[in-house]
Amino acid sequence: MSEGGLGSTVASHYNTLQETGIEARKESRIIFMRGFNNWAKSTLINDFVGKIRHKTNDKNNIQVLDLGSGKGGDQRKWNKANVAKVIHTDIAETSVKQSEERYKELIQKSSHPVFKGEFYSADCSKTRLKDLYKDQSQRLDITSCQFVFHYSFETLEQADMMMRNACECLKPGGYFIGTTPDARELIRRLKDAEDTSFGNSVYRVSFESKDEFPLFGCKYDFHLEGVVDCPEFLVHFGMLEKLAAKYGMIPVYKENFASLFEQRIKDKRNVDLLKRMSALEEYPAPRGKHLVTSEPEAYREAENKLKELHNAGTQAKQVLTISKDEWEAITLYLAFAFQKISSPLEEEEGAETSHD
Repeated sequence: MSEGGLGSTVASHYNTLQETGIEARKESRIIFMRGFNNWAKSTLINDFVGKIRHKTNDKNNIQVLDLGSGKGGDQRKWNKANVAKVIHTDIAETSVKQSEERYKELIQKSSHPVFKGEFYSADCSKTRLKDLYKDQSQRLDITSCQFVFHYSFETLEQADMMMRNACECLKPGGYFIGTTPDARELIRRLKDAEDTSFGNSVYRVSFESKDEFPLFGCKYDFHLEGVVDCPEFLVHFGMLEKLAAKYGMIPVYKENFASLFEQRIKDKRNVDLLKRMSALEEYPAPRGKHLVTSEPEAYREAENKLKELHNAGTQAKQVLTISKDEWEAITLYLAFAFQKISSPLEEEEGAETSHD
């Protein structure tokens, strides 16, 4: 467990966060934001598992590290992607135990074989994970770090260890994928704010200064309704790229969630997935149901879309949308991916082999 810094504060927050269950989550003010974020993660996972599967001969043996796996919320995503193994690691010991229980339930309920699971509780920004693994020689295809990496940007040493854990066991050609708050968007909104905080009915961000943004230790307090209420650190993406380069990684993908949505809904499979994951709300609400908020401006875009459809001669009675405040919170985030490249030694060996 973490000693010093704010790691213990973060661990304590997630250790005490109650598991509410599916029915309670349906009543959450941010139910559709949660669905959207899960959809974004699913498209990212499916995309890069697909890239690995396309280029490997061992298509049924994809190995994954879920870095900051929390309560195991992505286990079904990995299972649907048919990976062979997932290593779960998280700073919150209680979350790791809940993740193990969720994994056991997944095995019991699944109609086909489930990936092999390993579980470790550790501060991934201070502990080298490779030293904990049962098989320290294993090579991984994908590391996934969802909504977690920003906690490591408290110090250079912590961010470096987090990156080392993400990348050092990856095979050449493997990917490090993730999601994190978008530093540029956070700073833009801060600059537009009257003081050092901004937000709406579902989230609030509070900085200590409007003018100083150090590369590490740039703390802000983040509150997201019913989910997050603890300090985070700004992730300067240029520094993230430099840390990644140290471990043989090159950037191959980066998109804010607004752009991610625009790009990925061009694929019908992602649109179908969006609907299956209930990531959008029906407006107006169907008979017997209610909207997540009654705020007057929350569905202005949906109203305008309905008017457009009616003016075009369609008989649409509803559109799929998301409330204004949830969308503002969603677009605080970006998705990224890095790829492991061969070391000079591996490249030399490959060249020698090609001459034989």
